[in-house]
Amino acid sequence: MKRLFLLSVLCLLVLGTSAQTAKEEIFADIHRSAANYYAYPAVTAELTAPPAGYKPFYLSHYARHGSRFLISPDDYEKPLEVMREADRNGVLTELGKKTLCVLDSISRMAKGRYGELTPLGARQHRGIAARMYKNFPEIFKGQIEIDARSTVVIRCILSMMAECMQLQALNPKLQFKNDASHHDMYYMNFSGEPRIKEIRKLPEVEAAKKAIREEHVHPERLMKTLFTDADYLKWKVNAGELMISLFNVASNMQSHDTDMELYSLFTKEECYDLWQLSNKGWYISHGPSPLTKGEMPSIEANLLENILNTADTCIVKKDSYATLRFGHESCLLPLACLLELDDCGYRTADLSKLDATWRNYKIFPMACNIQFVFYRKKGSDDILVKVLLNEHEARLPVKSDAAPYYHWKDVELYYRNKLAALRK
Repeated sequence: MKRLFLLSVLCLLVLGTSAQTAKEEIFADIHRSAANYYAYPAVTAELTAPPAGYKPFYLSHYARHGSRFLISPDDYEKPLEVMREADRNGVLTELGKKTLCVLDSISRMAKGRYGELTPLGARQHRGIAARMYKNFPEIFKGQIEIDARSTVVIRCILSMMAECMQLQALNPKLQFKNDASHHDMYYMNFSGEPRIKEIRKLPEVEAAKKAIREEHVHPERLMKTLFTDADYLKWKVNAGELMISLFNVASNMQSHDTDMELYSLFTKEECYDLWQLSNKGWYISHGPSPLTKGEMPSIEANLLENILNTADTCIVKKDSYATLRFGHESCLLPLACLLELDDCGYRTADLSKLDATWRNYKIFPMACNIQFVFYRKKGSDDILVKVLLNEHEARLPVKSDAAPYYHWKDVELYYRNKLAALRK
């Protein structure tokens, strides 16, 4: 008994020391500080075998597009013009001049491609498709039908095609129905009711965001490394905006197959600070924050209802089936929170402790995805479901005697009741 107790204590100590804080995770890999620009990480998780006799027969997912260029020309041109003007005035350091060259190069690369999928983004979805095929071969055998739908945005359409083409290459018999229509946008990329937009603009929300920016944006050290003239910097440059703009460009350069980089401009402490700005901002604007009355996840009620309704339709079919949806992180993040996957539904008014539990880079990197995988057993009407968040088994807010597998009747009842409560 004494030996067993000591072994238990040792295991707890090992688990305690192995669990990293957000700061430690970002210091270990600075790319995580990119938040929604974080390139889809390598998947190494092993999946739990289903209970005896259960086989997968239906897969339903919502996936974000893969890595992309920044969306607006201003994302590149605004910081570039600030640096160009400073260069014309002779106030750039050597590092400032090198930064200008990199900005100029990446801006030229992006010209005419704003928001478009990069080659890496396509590879991410091919990899996801290949792993789906490997993990759930029973679903993708024979001439099964795959209903693949995208928002009308080209990067999402190309992400859809990358997954579908990979699956087709693995099984040429698969039958695809591809669509990208405004008809489906009410659930594929819904921006929310006017009430939701009003909540985001409440004075207390605006004040909180301003306070978060003041807490985490400290451009003084960086500006001294880029500019030689303090007076010029004071009167001609919005240092906070420039720091954030440079960090966004630096963060998204991992979306490209290039040796160019700007992360070296920032200390690890600054990267962690700027990530906190993003983490808290997304939590307030799209997560279950009490500051926005916990209502932001409700914008994905239509998407959740579509997932439930489509699953009910497919469950009665005798053959295997797959439903693939391709959209955006601004949809997947609140969906994950609405579903309460793992700690996504975590609610706290104390944002100083938010990152101990809620870390956006774990939820919505480029190509992030939520997969519902359904299982049935011959001779039984009981349907099991497992949910994967970025291909890792997720915990659901429902009791189960076989977790990470859950009885579909329990899962559906929970979410149907939740939707009904939201719409009262």
